Amino acid sequence: MKIDNGTGGSRETSTGGSGSRPGRSAVDERGRESINFFAELKRRNVYKVAIAYVVGGWALSQGIAQVFPVFDIPNWTIRLIVLLIILGLPVALVLAWMFELTPEGLKRTETADAMPATARRKKHVWIYVVVIGAILSIGLFFLGRYTALDTASPARTSNKSIAVLPFSDLSPNHDQESFSVGMAEEILNALAHIRGLRVVGRSSSFFYKGKNVSLKQIGSELGVANVLEGSVRKQGEQVRIISALTRAADGLQVWSKTYNGTLANIFDLQESFARDIAGELNVVLADPSEGRLVDKPTDDAQAYALFIEAQTLVSQRVGDSLPRAIALLKEATRLDPNFARAWGKLAVALAVEPQYSGADWQTNWAAAEKAAHRAIDIDAKSAEAYAALGYIDFSRRRYRDMVEPAQRAIAIDPNDVTANFWMANQLAAMGRMAETETVNDRALAADPANALVIFYKAMARWNRGDKATAVKLAKRTEALGGPLGELVLGYSAAADGDPDAGAESFSQGFSAFKSGFSKEELALIFRGSYGDEAKRKAGLAVIAAHPHDQFAGTLLLLLGEPEQSFASFERDGIGLSDAYYTFLWQPDAWSRKARQHPAFQAFAKRIGLVDYWKQNRWPDLCQPTPERGPDAFTCQ
Repeated sequence: MKIDNGTGGSRETSTGGSGSRPGRSAVDERGRESINFFAELKRRNVYKVAIAYVVGGWALSQGIAQVFPVFDIPNWTIRLIVLLIILGLPVALVLAWMFELTPEGLKRTETADAMPATARRKKHVWIYVVVIGAILSIGLFFLGRYTALDTASPARTSNKSIAVLPFSDLSPNHDQESFSVGMAEEILNALAHIRGLRVVGRSSSFFYKGKNVSLKQIGSELGVANVLEGSVRKQGEQVRIISALTRAADGLQVWSKTYNGTLANIFDLQESFARDIAGELNVVLADPSEGRLVDKPTDDAQAYALFIEAQTLVSQRVGDSLPRAIALLKEATRLDPNFARAWGKLAVALAVEPQYSGADWQTNWAAAEKAAHRAIDIDAKSAEAYAALGYIDFSRRRYRDMVEPAQRAIAIDPNDVTANFWMANQLAAMGRMAETETVNDRALAADPANALVIFYKAMARWNRGDKATAVKLAKRTEALGGPLGELVLGYSAAADGDPDAGAESFSQGFSAFKSGFSKEELALIFRGSYGDEAKRKAGLAVIAAHPHDQFAGTLLLLLGEPEQSFASFERDGIGLSDAYYTFLWQPDAWSRKARQHPAFQAFAKRIGLVDYWKQNRWPDLCQPTPERGPDAFTCQ
């Protein structure tokens, strides 16, 4: 029998006889056929086409991912193109097998093989494709990394974008500041419901209250083309709102109007206000009969006035603002027991109060949960109430239960800053850092100058090893008046070999929490984490003096005492799950020690983390090891 050896020649093979082994020749033949097949793939440039296609496809996918969003092309289009690129790979390989590019054009491979060697195109083009594609891919990667993360200024400014500044109080006694600011927030919320109009979130716009900053700078920093200012004069039941719309680029006032009304018809006044603004910005609205921009949440004018004042106080969260807000909201719900928004806001105020005052966790959780359910009973689409329920479950360590209400809140209002931020809190605490950043970015898109949201972005970048961007965002947080950015700057300084500077920054940032530790004590603890054993023991002595402080367990992680830390967190039952668990997922050695400690396995099971992970998804840094047991896992 003769077999072509692939070079035009042939040789004899034995198929029998006294000196042959039965079956051996058949095996050799199959082996040679396999070798010849792969040699033919190489000869027909299939390998080269595959490499060039993968590199070129990757470069193209990077390019569209960066460029398409600038033109508001929806994400499903980007996904479709990437899917088509993937599906095109086998098509390209088949074409590479069947055809060859020659100086005379595209030819069937068999025809090209019969052409003289001088007429065959040199096969170095693929190398240039790979090199150029690789350079383009790397360039687009770093372009996306260092421009997409710049949250200070959007890529471009749409003419249909606006920031609503807090309204000033022109009341006779100047005692209606909270009401005036709350009225601006109500107008902001109404405008936010207009499709096609980009409205910057409350924290970003209201940051400029009382600051000597030009409207041009505000527009530039917030990425908006228009700025709305106003004032409120409230006397008894009478309300007057004077408003002005200014073009940020040149400071030209393009519109102004005065609205007079009473608390009884305040919702009609707000509706007219919102529609007038939309008209000035050439935003096309739905038919007025299809629905209002401003709902009428209560028929009780006094209850609404109390709510307006209270929501400003809830957002402040300083001093006695939360206790005052709770008192106002309780009175509002007494006046109108069916005021769903007041119940929802009351749930939020009660849920967060223990972090900022001396309120009892257990008492407030029960009251907040009752208020949230009351709001939902009245209005099944109360995103704020569902968000509050998710946060309450999170604080009470009911980690599996927190998922459904948190997801429901975002389903009702995908752009709600609080709902997205609290969802990001949950994901970060559970170790799902990649998803944390995605959800947090939604909040950041709606509220680009929110210091707390930017801080979470900085921590996400730090935890994922992007130190440069983390530090940049931390400094942005500081510039916006957020002290927590100092925490990231402290970690960065310590990583750079300067634990003393790190201790100074860390103590400044950590002091923003309600803690019994002084700044000097916090600095000692931080130095103990990055210093020698003597400094570590000094830090432990400081914590021993505050054994029941709600942050004792968190700081014990910093000093490399995971077992004591786990015991402290379980024993005290505080609601600050986000603050504690965020420390578990950092890249630092003390954090890695905690999650790799044998005691972490049992702690995670007892506290409810493992049940959550099994129901949802495991942390980025941990994987289940079922061969060691149904609840076993290992962490990096």
